[in-house]
Amino acid sequence: MASNRIGRINEEIQRELSALLRTVKDPRLQSGLITITHVDTTSDLRYARIYVSALDKSKEKDMMRGLRSAAGYLRRELGTALQLRYTPELQFIADDSIEKGAHILEMLRDPDVVKPANPANADIVLDDEEA
Repeated sequence: MASNRIGRINEEIQRELSALLRTVKDPRLQSGLITITHVDTTSDLRYARIYVSALDKSKEKDMMRGLRSAAGYLRRELGTALQLRYTPELQFIADDSIEKGAHILEMLRDPDVVKPANPANADIVLDDEEA
C-alpha cells in the first residue's frame, strides 16, 4: 500500500519538476533539452533521486551543475505545489538509458550483428527498409 503511494508521489514530482524546469532562469539549463526519465523517492520522503537525460551530451556536465544550483528553488516550488509534510531533498543524477536504448536499437537493425532466427526469412525486405 505504501509503495503505491510512493509511486504516485514519484509521478507527481516528475510532472511538477518537468513544468518547473521551464521557469529556471539559469542559462546552463536554457541552452538544451532536459528530460526527467525517472524519480525515486525514499520511503520517508526525505530524499528524491531525479534521473535526468540531456539531449546534447556535450553540455551535460554544465546542465548538471545548473540543476544542482537550482535545487533549492525547485525544492521550494515543489513544496508549495505538492502540499506534502516533507518536501524531499532533490539529488540530480545523469541518466544515459535513452542513449543506451538507441544504441541497442541501432545494433538490432544491423543485419551483420543480429541474424534472423529463421534463415528462410533472411531475404525478406521490410517496407521501411530499402534493398
